[in-house]
Amino acid sequence: MHVASGEESPSREGRARFETTHWSVVLKARSPDEAESRDALSTLCQAYWSPVFSYIRRRGNDPETARDLTQGFFAALLGRQGIAEARRERGRFRSFLLGSVKNFLSDESDYRNRRKRGGGQAPISIDSDTLDAALAAEALATHVTPETLFEQRWALALLEHVLVDLEREMESAGSAEKFRKLSPYIVGDPDPPYPELARDLGLTESGTRVALHRMRVRYGAKLREHVARTLDDPDGTEDELRYLMGLVRA
Repeated sequence: MHVASGEESPSREGRARFETTHWSVVLKARSPDEAESRDALSTLCQAYWSPVFSYIRRRGNDPETARDLTQGFFAALLGRQGIAEARRERGRFRSFLLGSVKNFLSDESDYRNRRKRGGGQAPISIDSDTLDAALAAEALATHVTPETLFEQRWALALLEHVLVDLEREMESAGSAEKFRKLSPYIVGDPDPPYPELARDLGLTESGTRVALHRMRVRYGAKLREHVARTLDDPDGTEDELRYLMGLVRA
């Protein structure tokens, strides 16, 4: 995968909120303000539902049970059980989340003895496309461990949310059509049909090449921003990015 360097001067709404899912949201999730806390935790749930579901499914649970357990896990977070243990200095947020899921699953009495999943908390609303995508990924990745599948789904979700973030930015700048035409060529190194794209966009071929290059650079910058937000030390961003991209290519 090609990620440009440098920077230039489920519902889709839910996915677009991913830019706030980092350690500062964890701090808000521990806020004494109930509304702020629940909103922050809901954001975390929407962003990380797919990796958690994939992990639980790969642990040998059928789709219905995996969905039930995933809801139960996030409902526990919404109940602020366990999120208080999260600390930015503990490292990667994905590592904290995976450890929390393992603890949740190991404590069988915790969820078996509940009258219903989530201890009475309202379930997280997940659209069918999100569930279908998670099931498809789990079915294809038969050769990987649950932990690796979790991290692969994390990486793929990250790439998608960064793309949605860029889309929102370009829409706000009046460049929605440019995003729609050029976004399929942002990630990777395909050979874009520049003459055709130029005609569709009303640009010269050289202008189209410049526009795509700028989008790739902006995407790369945003990707680094998103990755940095999930780390306790932003200096580790490049190492984390290389690791995640390795997962995507695996």
